[in-house]
Amino acid sequence: MTDSAPERESMEYDVVVVGGGPSGLAAAIRLKQLAAEKGQELAVSVLEKGSEVGAHILSGAVMDPRGLDELFPDWREMGAPATTEVTEDRFLFLSEKGARRVPNLLLPGCFQNHGNYIISLGNLCRWLAEQAEALGVEIYPGFAASEVVFDDNGAVKGVATGDMGVGKEGEQTANYQPGIELHGKYTIFAEGCRGSLGKELTAKFNLGANAEEAVYGIGLKELWDIDPAKHQEGLVVHTAGWPLDSKTYGGSFLYHAADNQVAVGYVVGLDYENPYLSPYEEFQRYKTHPKIRAFFEGGKRVAYGARAINAGGLQSLPKLVFPGGMLVGDNAGFLNASRIKGTHTAIKSGMMAAEAAADAIAEGRERDELAAYPEAYSKSWVRKELHKGRNFKPLMKRGLRLGSFLFGVDQVLFRGRAPWTLKHGHTDHASTKPKANFKPIDYPKPDGEISFDRLTNLSFSATNHEENQPVHLVLKEPSVAIDTNLEIYDAPEQRYCPAGVYEIVRDDDGSNARLQINAQNCVHCKSCDIKDPTQNINWTTPEGGGGPNYPNM
Repeated sequence: MTDSAPERESMEYDVVVVGGGPSGLAAAIRLKQLAAEKGQELAVSVLEKGSEVGAHILSGAVMDPRGLDELFPDWREMGAPATTEVTEDRFLFLSEKGARRVPNLLLPGCFQNHGNYIISLGNLCRWLAEQAEALGVEIYPGFAASEVVFDDNGAVKGVATGDMGVGKEGEQTANYQPGIELHGKYTIFAEGCRGSLGKELTAKFNLGANAEEAVYGIGLKELWDIDPAKHQEGLVVHTAGWPLDSKTYGGSFLYHAADNQVAVGYVVGLDYENPYLSPYEEFQRYKTHPKIRAFFEGGKRVAYGARAINAGGLQSLPKLVFPGGMLVGDNAGFLNASRIKGTHTAIKSGMMAAEAAADAIAEGRERDELAAYPEAYSKSWVRKELHKGRNFKPLMKRGLRLGSFLFGVDQVLFRGRAPWTLKHGHTDHASTKPKANFKPIDYPKPDGEISFDRLTNLSFSATNHEENQPVHLVLKEPSVAIDTNLEIYDAPEQRYCPAGVYEIVRDDDGSNARLQINAQNCVHCKSCDIKDPTQNINWTTPEGGGGPNYPNM
């Protein structure tokens, strides 16, 4: 992050929004709604690093409509792509060959989905973008915000997009175009989980000083067209247990959407200890379970992707504001891990940020610290909901059986109001233990029908990057990859990456081990930035428009 470069052109707005996900689009829409209500003009822009809005959006997703209800009370009549209501919940504890269903009467409220909708979050964001543009929001897909621009007082002035046409060695090619600065009275950072600018801002302004360290999971997802005879529109299935061991947090989702499609996914907490564990292979193995495999036999996988997921909740929320800017949505960590939901809280956080910015601009203010936003959050249903589920992840660290029992007590007996708030303990990367403590895991070979190898599946993400550009996965100290990560942890980046980006290669005689980074494969999940045990990998924004192109994930 640097001060503005004089050779770059700049564009002026009242509010600049970084990220075209649900929180960023909700913020932009709410700003325009408020301006219309007050008869004012507000210039609002949204930068989106994907090739189009929705291209990088991946979520389960079962949506609680509460946030959307507040943003657009008549969203159903407006034709929002949320038409599949949940009709049935099933929660299964899996053993290797069997399954035990939890009676719905015993399920905590966070696992019950009556009144919620099975959606494609990518398609919802595309629809929100249409509403935003109709209100006059300027949306720029294919432009990645690569740095924060500050004014002379150290307040956030806006952002700059990355230069285009830069070669692998940093040289300017014939296609070189310098980035553009977008300046605003306020800048809203809505980059999603582990946003690169949000991470830098958190460090610069010490936003995490009064919060616990953020913790995360990785979510892997496939979209399938299945046999109509096996499809039950509105069915929601969650599982815990096999194939993970009882000490490792994780579980699955299986959502029957419209048109005989099923979204299936697996979430693994990135605080796992065993460096030989592969979340991707666990996902593929899960699908072979007799109770799960039957859904997919005779079907066809049509899409694949992965994304890191916030899991820290209330305890890990950073300070939300700093001079000139705000964090919203998953960039702050508003996902409710106990419900496996964050769209509704993301939308509401964007709305609250927009309302604080609109009021300040109406008063003639700019680039100050908008205390009204965290004050609104502290009184909102978002905080009440996060508070209720705050002990979920800490309790699940105690193991599947004990954690499930204790969380059930927390939710049923105390209704989430227990007089204690448990801590997460430590960061995900610090949880990784040396390879000497474990044996390699012998994962079964994929059958090509239900389970697939990683690179074959990767082709269903449609990820792509301009090859002649600097590698956006930066090693702070290259030697650490071999001297520490390989030597002590057997290079776990080979396994936690869901896209085959990291590969240990050797000469023909097995000597001269080195880390090869296949940046072209990256699906922008950010897991490497989180899980690398030495924190030697820094995920930076590649050239705008690169990355996955998810159709309706």
